[in-house]
Amino acid sequence: MQLHLVPRGLNYVDAVAKHGSIQAASRAIGISASAIDRQIVLLEERFGVQLFDRQSTGMTLSAAGETLIVLIRRWQADENRIWSDIKQMQGIDLGHIRLVTMDSLVNGPIPRFLSTVAARYPKVRIDVEIMTPDEAVAALDAGEADIALAFNMKPQRDMHLVWTAALPLVCIVAAEHPLAARKTVTLKDIRSQVLVLQSRSLIIRRILETQHAWMFTEERPPVVTNSLQLVKQLVLAGSHIALTSQLDAAHELKEGSLVAIAVSDKSVSAQSISVAISTRRTLPRICRVVSETLGENIQTSLDEVLEAGMQ
Repeated sequence: MQLHLVPRGLNYVDAVAKHGSIQAASRAIGISASAIDRQIVLLEERFGVQLFDRQSTGMTLSAAGETLIVLIRRWQADENRIWSDIKQMQGIDLGHIRLVTMDSLVNGPIPRFLSTVAARYPKVRIDVEIMTPDEAVAALDAGEADIALAFNMKPQRDMHLVWTAALPLVCIVAAEHPLAARKTVTLKDIRSQVLVLQSRSLIIRRILETQHAWMFTEERPPVVTNSLQLVKQLVLAGSHIALTSQLDAAHELKEGSLVAIAVSDKSVSAQSISVAISTRRTLPRICRVVSETLGENIQTSLDEVLEAGMQ
């Protein structure tokens, strides 16, 4: 029987918050619905407030519940670190690590990294959640993540950048596109084509909007999306071109289905990509080791796509 340092009633609150109802939480964690309901009622009686708003469609956290869930998840993270530290004192590389990263990296660098960790540290569990860069920083700050991999993260008082690299913006086109034979292009060249742009939830869009607002005129409206996978599919189809980084399209560039063309405008700022950990708390050794492994893997992917070269 697994020993939990966080009281079971609090774990039940977290399960209901995640799954939206007592019945759904019961199925997910294998505890009877009546036991979960009883523990939540006892907590509500002890606190003198309702932790959930009960509706016919399910249960949502009340204001008091929202406050409690932040503490619960922080305690759960502390519990995971305690077990990891104890196992490491026994000479065992074991731990539970929460990684937040971006959708653009899931078909290349991230699978390679997870395979590396599985081979080197088979007893380490990694939970991967896809977020925007802003959400990743917020999750790290709130203690809801141990490692963040995202674009354009800035050093902060409670954040340490384990690894970082510059990512120049390039024009991505299909191998058969008329621009594919060009060595360089300008932003005006790009805007004269049918363009697909990232939405404002992604930092690259906000950078472009701030520095090159004229690109967003409605004379030739671009397609706008928060999915890099859709961006790449439209570019692969040959109907659109895009401004992004080579790492975003690493797999397609290496296989030759997409071509990256340098943007010659000196005013175009490079992005950056970083691996970051929180310095608010002491992380187990394995977390730091894994964060360094992640940086090494992303650097390898970046080196490979740069070696493939731009047309």
